[in-house]
Amino acid sequence: MRDLPPLPAALTRMRTVIGIGTVLWLVAAAVALGTGPPLLLTTCLVGAGLGGVGWAVFAWQRAAARRGSRTAQSGLEP
Repeated sequence: MRDLPPLPAALTRMRTVIGIGTVLWLVAAAVALGTGPPLLLTTCLVGAGLGGVGWAVFAWQRAAARRGSRTAQSGLEP
């Protein structure tokens, strides 16, 4: 069985991935605001909100890793 190639560096930077995903949900919400049904707008806003929650959890884990907490995830970028 062959080993898979490593992911590109851009896909391993979680701040970039979470930020781009959140921005895309906000762009979709802006489009849905003018053209889509209310459920579509709600879905987009919830997606952006979850992106914000993901950003907060990631920042919380990075802070814990920086201060040397035993329960922090390892391998997080500084």
